[in-house]
Amino acid sequence: MSRVVILDYGSGNLRSAERAVARAGAEVEVTADPHAAVEADGLVVPGVGAYSACMAGLLSVSGHRIIGKRLAGGRPVLGICVGMQILFSRGVEHGEETEGTGEWPGTVDRLEADVLPHMGWNTVRAPADSQLFAGVDPAERFYFVHSYAARTWELESGLAGQEPKVTWAHHGQDFVAAVENGPLWATQFHPEKSGDAGAKLLRNWLGTL
Repeated sequence: MSRVVILDYGSGNLRSAERAVARAGAEVEVTADPHAAVEADGLVVPGVGAYSACMAGLLSVSGHRIIGKRLAGGRPVLGICVGMQILFSRGVEHGEETEGTGEWPGTVDRLEADVLPHMGWNTVRAPADSQLFAGVDPAERFYFVHSYAARTWELESGLAGQEPKVTWAHHGQDFVAAVENGPLWATQFHPEKSGDAGAKLLRNWLGTL
C-alpha cells in the first residue's frame, strides 16, 4: 500500500482529502513534518481560500522546499484547488500580487465570468492520452469552487522531459482545470468532492506512485 502525506500548512479542507485518498487505497498521514512529506510515496498539497494566505502558510512550513525536493527526486506531488494555483509564478487577488512557488510560469487571476465564484459541477476537456483521466467518461462532471484560475498555459517543455498534459474547463472563459507534468499533477477542481469520478482520478494518481 502506498504511503501518502497530506501536507498540513493551515489551509483547511485536510480531512476530506485524507478520507478520499484513504478510500482510494493509500495509507494516509496528515502532517507538516518535512521528512515524512519528502519521503512519502506521494504528497498531496490541498488549498482553500486566498492565494496569499495559502502561500504564507506554505512558506511557514517550508512547503515550497518540500515540493522542490520531491520533484528533484521525481517523487509525485498532487496539488488541489489553491494547492494547484500556488504552483504558478504568481497570484493576483484584489490588486495584491503574491509570489507563488514558480514550478510553472504564469499568473493566477480573477476569471471573467458573469457569476462568481464558479461553484458547482462542470465538465472538463482532457487530452486523449491523459493518465489522470484514464477510464473517465468525457461527459463526467467535477466539483469546482473558485473565482481565480490560470487562464493560460505557458510551459512547453515539462518535468522529466515529458510534454505537459493540460486539461481545460470553461466558466465565462477557458481556464486550466488540471495539469500532468512529470511527477507534478494538479487539479483546480476538488476530486475529493467529485464522487465516483473524483475517486477514479485519485486511484489513477495512486497508480503512478
